[in-house]
Parts: sequence; structure tokens; C-alpha cells
Amino acid sequence: MSKKNYRSEFFGIVLFFGAMTLLLTNGFVARIAAQDSQVDVYQAVEPVGVVLETILSQYVRDTNLDRVVQGALIGMMSSLDRHSSFITAEELTAMREDTKGEFEGIGVSIRLDENKNIVVFKPVPDSPAETAGIRPFDIIVKIDDISTEGMSLSDAADRIRGQRGTTVKLTIRRKNELGVEEEHEFNVKRAKVPLESIVESRMIDGDIGYVRISDFKDNTSRDLRRTLRNFMDAGMKGFILDLRWNPGGLLSASQEVCELFLPRNSLVTYTRGRASAEGMPAKDDMRLHTEGRPVIPLQLPMIVLVNGQTASSAEIVTGALQYHQRAIVVGQKTFGKGSVQTIIPLERPKMTALRLTTALYYTPADVSIDHQGILPDVEVVMSTDEERTLLAQMYRSYESDPSKVNEQNHGAVTGDEVSDVPHEASEAERQLLEEIRAIYGEEAHNLLQEFVSRLKIVSATVQDRPLQRAVEILREDTVWENLLRKYHKDVKETQVAANPEIVGKLPETERELLAPGQVAPQTLPPLPELPDAEPPDSAPQEEELIPIP
Repeated sequence: MSKKNYRSEFFGIVLFFGAMTLLLTNGFVARIAAQDSQVDVYQAVEPVGVVLETILSQYVRDTNLDRVVQGALIGMMSSLDRHSSFITAEELTAMREDTKGEFEGIGVSIRLDENKNIVVFKPVPDSPAETAGIRPFDIIVKIDDISTEGMSLSDAADRIRGQRGTTVKLTIRRKNELGVEEEHEFNVKRAKVPLESIVESRMIDGDIGYVRISDFKDNTSRDLRRTLRNFMDAGMKGFILDLRWNPGGLLSASQEVCELFLPRNSLVTYTRGRASAEGMPAKDDMRLHTEGRPVIPLQLPMIVLVNGQTASSAEIVTGALQYHQRAIVVGQKTFGKGSVQTIIPLERPKMTALRLTTALYYTPADVSIDHQGILPDVEVVMSTDEERTLLAQMYRSYESDPSKVNEQNHGAVTGDEVSDVPHEASEAERQLLEEIRAIYGEEAHNLLQEFVSRLKIVSATVQDRPLQRAVEILREDTVWENLLRKYHKDVKETQVAANPEIVGKLPETERELLAPGQVAPQTLPPLPELPDAEPPDSAPQEEELIPIP
């Protein structure tokens, strides 16, 4: 690489970071000056350019400039808070597909079997793959005449996926009715394939509807609306919304899901960002209210299940339903992600973006639950190992037959037999582990301990106690007001801000995010009285879905 190229690249990088500075400050020099009259932002970023020039000219070998710049961006974003980050081109594509609720491909999930064959686990319903005749457990021998022997899952997935309208040729090996293996060729035309966010839906104990949502996408409310109508037609008397292990998703999707359960014009959440230098509210500040009519009667008993991995948009839904006395929350304290990230596309590096924290969101109780979470009305504790065991148990129940995805094993509450195996190490196990530590050292001890823990998880069974408790509560009384009086706690107890002791232990950047006066809440009206039941809509309504990153 010539010296001339070094300098042109260096000045290009300096200009790039200058543009980044303007972007992150909304392009207003006044805002920069308002932060501190003694701070010269351009002088402050000069060391970045100096380091880059030093790397380009003195590193032991020629450097991949894009990789170095990407590393600088990753470091810059990670210095802000735990949720701000730099998004690579690959991550941005996957994120857009995931939040949009669809991707371009043929609609199959694949995995490796015990012989390292690439196997179809489950074709997406009504996908091009299912329509073409691809079945669960088909072995994919070739993709476009290229052998899959030794091919990684990610490589196979990249070859199968592609632009809609194009075709992929799959050579499949499967057994016929006589048990003889045969090869078949399928030319499958790619199309837009919906991603499912409802990962389990069923009626429990005859008349209790149960839905588990993995995350919040554009199509979540539409799919949930359809499921709820089917439940109502089947005579549903109570409903359980399972938001455990749900990391969130689109802010708009949380509003749309709340519309299925709350009266029109109910406050779901509001956001507050950084005020302008003149003290004016942030341009992206918003209040989200429900706009439609509920799908199920307002007096139909409802429970939301949560745990420590219920986060972001899932917490928004939980907080709104709990505040408006529309659901009793059962389980464990939620994760505590009370910030909003905006996806800001970048022109350089191409097809990349920033995930930048631009606001805090507040529950209708006028509280940011960042680093705090929402407390349940009824606490039912499961250890981390028990939850991991439960997830493995649920997966095993449909691993050999994907059509049974809505018949997952939650223990006795779903009519399945389980034998609770203690997750705590026995005295003999503890003694053996200590002997291993003494003889072979700490690393061997830790490896064996992890092995024993995983072995228990894949072989043990456990009762889904939170779901079991939810069903017990719904069976106690059919009158919703009675259940509310008995179990619903004051939101001043369940929706509170992180206390000073918790905040004081956070990294400096997180403490600054939660500092009083940084993002000021507004005064909201008091908790409303429980409204009378409102009849559900008589027909499905197709709604325009507007994603808010």
C-alpha cells in the first residue's frame, strides 16, 4: 500500500468521524457548545484520526481499513450504555427481517443430526418448501447440485435463502413406505416467508387459552388476534399470555398487542428523550395509546406470565396490562430494560447502522423501570437451572414430531407426567467436585460441574410452577373483579424506579442515563376505575403496521 493511499484513507476517516460527530449531535454546533463551552468536539476526536494514521503507516503488515474502522465504531458505541451498539451489514439485514416478521427464502428450519447431516426440522406452514412437498426430517443431500457433506449450518442456510422469485434446487434423501432410502429433487421458488412470534398456543384444562410469544414483530398482533378469536369460538373462560423468555421487539407491536385487551385510548407507554439546548422536548417524544377495540371481553380473567428474561416491549405490555388492572402478573421480576433504541442507517460503512439509545420509556404508572424491572402480583420462583430444564423439556416434547409444537410438556398442568429431579448438587456430588478441584485444579472442577449441570438439564423433568399457579388462580373464581381484589397489587409496589443503591453500583454511563433530571417524566392522571365490559369486534380488522425501531 502506498503512502499516498495512507493519507487519502486517513483524511477520509477524519471526515467520516467528523460527520459522525455531527450526526450524533443532530448537526447543531449550538448543542455541542451548550454541553461545555470549554469542550472542542473536533479537537476531542483528533486522537482517533491520529491512531488510525499510526496503524495504517506503522502496523507490522497492511491493515484491513474497514475492519479497523468497524472496531473503532464498536468501541465508540459500547462506551455509551449497555444497549447502544454498531450494527454490521449482516446484522442489519437479519434485524430488518426479524422485526418485519418475514424473510425471503423457502421457509425451512434446519439442523444437524447425529451423523452431521443437514436435516429439515420443520417447514414453515404454507411456505414454498411445504407447498413443494418438503417434509420434516428430510436429509438435504445437495443444494443447487453442491454436496452438503461437511457443510456448516450457516453455509447451508445462506445457500438456501435468496431473493424472492429465484429458485433453489434441493436434493433430498428420505425413506419410502418400505423403509428404503430414496433421493428426490425439488426446485423451490423463493418467496416472502412469515416469521412466527407465537411459538405455542393451546387450550389448557378445556377452557383456558394459552399463548406464548417469543418476541414482538410486525405480524404479532395480527396472529394473536386470529388465535384469540379461535379461542373465543372454542368457549374460552380465561386467558394466559406467556411472555417468559421474551426479549421484546418493536415498540409499535407492544401497542398493537395491548389493543387486543384494553379499552380504546388506554395509555400503553410514553417516551422521553433528550431535550434541546433551548429546553424543548425531544422531537421523537411520543405517547402510545390503544386505538382499536379489544378482541376479548374486558371482564374475561387474564394472567401474564413473566420471568427475568422478559424485557423491553414485553415489559411495556406487562406494565400496561398490570396498570390498567387488565391482567394479574405471575412469575418473577422482569429484566428491567426501560430504554428505547433508534436504528440510524449509515452511508459508510455501507449497509451498516447505529443502534442508539435515544429515549427512556415510562409505564402508565409514570415510572421508568430501567435496571429495575416490573414486580409480579403473584411471585412464583424458578431457579435458572429449573427454567433451562423446562425449556429443554418443552423442546423434547415436539423434537421428534414438529406437528406437536402446541402440545409442549409443561408438566402436570398440561397433563404430562414429570418427576422433579433436584437441581442442587447432592453431598456426594459436592464431595467429588471438591476432590477433582484438589487433584486437578479449578479448571477441571468447573468443566465437570458444567457437564453435570447440563446432563441434568437434558435428562431431568420439572413442573412449570408459574403456569400451574396461573391455572389455579383462574380456577378459583370466574368473576374477574374478585380475582383482582385478591391478587392485584398496587402499582406503587410493582412498578417502581431503581433505588439509589442499585443505581450506585452501575457503570458510570448507566448511572448518567438514570440521573435525575436527565429525562424528566410527566405527570399523568390517577389510575382509572375498571371499565365495564365492551363487546369484542365482530370481524377481524386488517391494520396498517408501522414499525418504530
